[in-house]
Amino acid sequence: MGHVSYQDLEDVIAEAFERAGMQADKARTSARVHAESSRDGISSHGLNRVPRFVEYLGKGWVTPEAEPVSVRQIGPIEVLDGQQGPGILNALHATDRAMELAAKHGIGLIAMRNTTHWMRGGSYGWRAAERGKILIAWTNTESCMPAWGGTDTRVGNNPLVMAVPRPDGPLVLDMAMSQYSYGKLQTTRLAGDELPYPGGFDAEGRLTSDPGAIEATRRILPTGYWKGSGLAILLDVLAAALSEGLATHQIDEVDRGSSTGCSQIFISFDPERLGTAEHVQEIVDGMAAFVNGSTPASPGRGVTYPGQNTMRTREDQLANGVRVDDDIWAEVQGLAGRMSS
Repeated sequence: MGHVSYQDLEDVIAEAFERAGMQADKARTSARVHAESSRDGISSHGLNRVPRFVEYLGKGWVTPEAEPVSVRQIGPIEVLDGQQGPGILNALHATDRAMELAAKHGIGLIAMRNTTHWMRGGSYGWRAAERGKILIAWTNTESCMPAWGGTDTRVGNNPLVMAVPRPDGPLVLDMAMSQYSYGKLQTTRLAGDELPYPGGFDAEGRLTSDPGAIEATRRILPTGYWKGSGLAILLDVLAAALSEGLATHQIDEVDRGSSTGCSQIFISFDPERLGTAEHVQEIVDGMAAFVNGSTPASPGRGVTYPGQNTMRTREDQLANGVRVDDDIWAEVQGLAGRMSS
């Protein structure tokens, strides 16, 4: 593992996207979100995803110039068609539109169909919370996880994001319905480590912490076993039904790579518009302090609320450089037309 400055990281990714056919402004925005994900410690959906995104652009699985279009609106609810555009740009648009509707109605709900991988879902939670809005968002995916009790993939890991604003640091939850995402399996394997807890089954059907063994079987473990499996199924159904888009089994039929053609939901609340801003801050501050005051199970390790460790990682990597896998960094530099150093 090496370290690069945040700005170098963003610049190289932007150049790679431009060379792959994106307009300069769209390439820069997409690069910024990828770079921010790596900066915040989620390289699996940051730098590490760049080669695959470039591949999808080349195959025509992502349409670089596409813009989301409104299909219909009913009060604070709007349905968008992402037209298979870049998932990050579509999700940013949907987040901003949901916040715009929330500022007017107190709540805004965007249901988007026919979009592509949004990369780190937490990016949109942070965006909303830093602008004083609450956000609940989720996406469905292609099948990549067995339903509880099965051995073949029939369910998406369907990430869910919840974010609440707070001046001293928002609460942001970003979780897949699998115990570990495939991105986490990859970064753990590349680092030569094992998972801290079992994350799936090996070829003999035994629970294992070996990321490579789980990648080989694709038997990732649903979060909370049958509970995570059930929640993943309902998130899928709701995203597809509300957007009139594709569900997981239909995304499989399209078969154009990770999450291409997926359906997403973005729900924003404006505390100021609802008249609950002060109460929200009182609740959030109280809960943050209450959680931080926990007795730690391991001496010397504090107990944190969702998003707290992200802020610490962000500050560290902005000061000391963003950690990158040397091989992937060299590959992305090559995609950008630069000589790796």
